[in-house]
Amino acid sequence: MIHPTAIVDPKAEIDSDVEIGPYSIISGSVQIGKGCVIGSHVTVEPFVTISRDCHIFQYASIGAKPQDLKFKGEKSYLKIGRGTVIREFVTINRGTGAGGGVTEVGEDNFLMAYTHVAHDCKTGRKVILANNATLAGHITIGDYATIGGLVAIHQFVRIGSHAYIGGKAAVVKDIPPYVIASGDRARLHGLNSVGLKRSGFSPSTLSALKKVYRIFFRIGLTINEAVERAKAEAEQVPDVVKFIEFIKSSNRGVTR
Repeated sequence: MIHPTAIVDPKAEIDSDVEIGPYSIISGSVQIGKGCVIGSHVTVEPFVTISRDCHIFQYASIGAKPQDLKFKGEKSYLKIGRGTVIREFVTINRGTGAGGGVTEVGEDNFLMAYTHVAHDCKTGRKVILANNATLAGHITIGDYATIGGLVAIHQFVRIGSHAYIGGKAAVVKDIPPYVIASGDRARLHGLNSVGLKRSGFSPSTLSALKKVYRIFFRIGLTINEAVERAKAEAEQVPDVVKFIEFIKSSNRGVTR
């Protein structure tokens, strides 16, 4: 059902069972999938694809031009994955030509009120952004990561899967997968053990991750030394390999 006060461009592709609330504006070159609910006073700009079963609450701004002085009006896109919930006053910008041209919000994400996702960001599955979390441009967030309220993340930073970042942290370097980080300038505080247990990680995998975490962050080795030590001592557990490869591939450096 589309409310009679909503303004919907006839070129928008909207599934027949989509609900659009009062005074919302849906531009052309927009696709909205089956089962979506768009609240009141929502603005959806051009070149946005919203997959099925998403719920966007009132006053959200979806797909506006990127806040990047290098942006020159090139065509760019925003894709929102299936089952994502976007709460009040959330802002998500399209990509830029220099950053690949696409901002992507993954499946089953939960973006709480006032969060901001800037141009060319990519989030994985079941990512949670708590109130007022702010992502600068070109940020990548892995599956099942949780970003606390009022967290600010610097551009080009990567957040690993299953990581947990406590509220009000300023994140300027990569956060490895499976860890907890917090503090005004984010620092690591061990594995996200509770979250990993809830996600079904086996005791043997948790033990291996703890061993490798200690090699990297508790005995004073350089990153290169830790990589070699971890290769020699860690079992070839897939999550351990992922942890090591994430750190090896860091360009901004890793939070410690």
